[in-house]
Amino acid sequence: MIGSEPARRIPVLVVLPPQTMLLDVAGPCEVLRAANRQQSKVHFEVRYVGASQSIDTSIGLRLHGVEPLPESIAQNEIVMVVGSVKEPMRTVNQPSRQPHVSGEADIVQWLRAAIRPGHKLISICTGALLVARAGLLDGYRCTTHHACWTDLAKFAPKARVLENRLYVEDRDRYTSAGVTAGIDLMLHFVAQVTDHACAAAVARYLVLYLRRTGNDPQLSPWLDGRNHIHPAIHRVQDAIAADPTRPWTLRALARIGGASSRHLTRLFLEHTGMSISHYKNQIRVTLACELLSQTQYDMEGVAERSGFGSARQLRRAWRRFYPGSPRQARSNRT
Repeated sequence: MIGSEPARRIPVLVVLPPQTMLLDVAGPCEVLRAANRQQSKVHFEVRYVGASQSIDTSIGLRLHGVEPLPESIAQNEIVMVVGSVKEPMRTVNQPSRQPHVSGEADIVQWLRAAIRPGHKLISICTGALLVARAGLLDGYRCTTHHACWTDLAKFAPKARVLENRLYVEDRDRYTSAGVTAGIDLMLHFVAQVTDHACAAAVARYLVLYLRRTGNDPQLSPWLDGRNHIHPAIHRVQDAIAADPTRPWTLRALARIGGASSRHLTRLFLEHTGMSISHYKNQIRVTLACELLSQTQYDMEGVAERSGFGSARQLRRAWRRFYPGSPRQARSNRT
């Protein structure tokens, strides 16, 4: 586009272990591909690396042309370590292969040497075990597949392993539970790098019924009220989701929707089943819930960063959507 600023490049290094769980790769990377299609401010550039040029996968398909583990990692490069399986599916006439223990050891050694403070490190499913073996989860909150919580605690004795979580973000470490939770984590990451409107659009593009938060298994409010095809209402919802903390007025939203204030109010209720005010508060309370679970901000800081004028306003809105109080939600996160 003429006159537009070039997209900010974000390199993503996907580390493929032996016996790679293929869905751990495909799901999160499809989120990144869709995010590149959805907006032009950020462009994710994905490379695939491993301890060997050919990698066996969970479904018996072999991946070729895998790049070697690089000697160094750029400061802005995101490293994503995916999970593996012990007994992959065998295809017809495919000989049984033993797990490549040496390949895993090479990756652990490389992670230990290459990851430096400030690097963002993402693990999908049992990829957390490799990260833990490299000593890179000590002092962090983390999670993994429910069948491997004990192993994760053993490999990272100084970490705080959180059970029954879809994903956990702690500073520059992101860990997810099994398989499809990697998609939820990557949607969360895309929302941070771009905005929530982009993440919601990606979820719709991938036909994901749920966009789940790390500790909330219910229908995501980011997608609630989106089961319609009215373009003007989607534009208004995208604007609110992209900047939830903005003091949106009905007049400003009406301009975005290309309708009068009165007509927009009627259309919004008709197509979403809720008022504009209810939708704004729902998005802001959801953002506050994420901040409470993923950050150490005090209540006033959470309120300010989620679009409320004070902690008192946050508590008042919170009661309409969640039981208990925001403070109780924070105490329950561990």
